[in-house]
Amino acid sequence: MMATVNFSVPDEVKAAFNAAYQGQNKSAVIAELMREAVERAVRKQQHQQAIADLLALRGQIPAVTEEAVQAARDELRQA
Repeated sequence: MMATVNFSVPDEVKAAFNAAYQGQNKSAVIAELMREAVERAVRKQQHQQAIADLLALRGQIPAVTEEAVQAARDELRQA
């Protein structure tokens, strides 16, 4: 199934697009660019959610002092 989509773009963008994709099926090019944009948007949303999840977890983990970190490092070095 195919849908028709109409966009308004600046004339210089249209001219640059036509020059860059001369001789190619421009509908197929636009469809591929739209797919890539959707994938990029989904990855960005997933990235933002992952950061939010990590920050939420960070708030639940008790703070560790610098001295405790150094003691743990020293202990591991001696092992």
